[in-house]
Amino acid sequence: MDSTKRRFFAPCPRGLEGVLETELHGLGVPATTKTEGGIGFTAPWSTMYWVNLKSHIASRVLWEVGHSPYRSEEDVYRAAYALAWPEWFAPSQTIKVKVSARRCPLPSLDFLTLRIKDAVCDKFVAARHRRPSVDTERPNIRLDAFLDQQTVTFYLDTSGEPLFKRGHRIGSVEAPLRENLAAGILRLAGWTPKEILLDPMCGSGTIPLEATLMARQIPPGISRNFAFERLLIHDSQRWGHLREAARAKQLADVPSAIYASDHDPAMVKIAQRTFQSAGVGIDVRLKQSDILDFEAPADQGVMVINPPYGVRLSQPDELESFYPKLGDWLKQRFAGWRTYILTGDARVPKLIGLAPSKRIPLFNGALECRLYEFLIVQGGARRRLAPPPQPIG
Repeated sequence: MDSTKRRFFAPCPRGLEGVLETELHGLGVPATTKTEGGIGFTAPWSTMYWVNLKSHIASRVLWEVGHSPYRSEEDVYRAAYALAWPEWFAPSQTIKVKVSARRCPLPSLDFLTLRIKDAVCDKFVAARHRRPSVDTERPNIRLDAFLDQQTVTFYLDTSGEPLFKRGHRIGSVEAPLRENLAAGILRLAGWTPKEILLDPMCGSGTIPLEATLMARQIPPGISRNFAFERLLIHDSQRWGHLREAARAKQLADVPSAIYASDHDPAMVKIAQRTFQSAGVGIDVRLKQSDILDFEAPADQGVMVINPPYGVRLSQPDELESFYPKLGDWLKQRFAGWRTYILTGDARVPKLIGLAPSKRIPLFNGALECRLYEFLIVQGGARRRLAPPPQPIG
């Protein structure tokens, strides 16, 4: 099976397509196609295992199983019926069909969802004399269909639960930052494990946890299960070898210090339990502290902040009074640091009193945000760090 290359699509948070494409190249995927919202690629089956296990950025990995032109709902039904569903999963497994579209001329996606489900079940009745049941909450098998103006593409979801669900989070908190967006922010910041990292508003600890997984080369999917394990064509021996090879490359310690703090003691406790659940409890230097009381732990480093943007602080006037203080704190205590702030509030650069050197559009779920880069220099609210000197000769 592994010599056969198959087509896959890996969706990701909008704004991180380039980051995901670079990551996939690093994971051994040679040919990729970048589109809005994700990356298409062609690779052997074992590479799909590797991407599910090791990608920090992808939300899922979808296996393309069919592609067909259509003009009507019945064309879509026939295209779905023609596929070899009984060769990929058993009728005893539950299914869920999800349909999405862009400029689709057909009037009802709900009706299309029903017709695709009927086609799959009818195919099973014809081939196996049994039909799978539907479970919209926790299905064994997820089927995706995407329609543009003229074609329908069918996918089987090889991931199951979204890949940003690493298996470490033990409690839900309001407005959490998704793990793959946190990882993407670290990549966009150019942070490397050799640099000191600080998240002084860490909440439940998503950013420092992602940094620690990267620093210790712990695959983000090492503690969870995947939908491909339930497919009939799953190669459990090959999968087991890949998991063990990934475990063997893990580092025992982080190369440089990772600091995290939050003013809320309840959040600090949640973060600590999350770090412990992930096996990195001693790798993050975590404490309870108001951000404005935190002293720089080193002369240089990278700071990443996901501050409250009308979600974790209740009133707009709280934000208006907080950001000028944050700007003063950065200028007074963190000269020499690179600071990255993710916010949905376009007023932040003005309120903070610093000129951003970068503005990167990102989406936290449906919320449109900007990732601002601030290069903090001694005493200069609106000066930027000079570029490094070029070598002579």
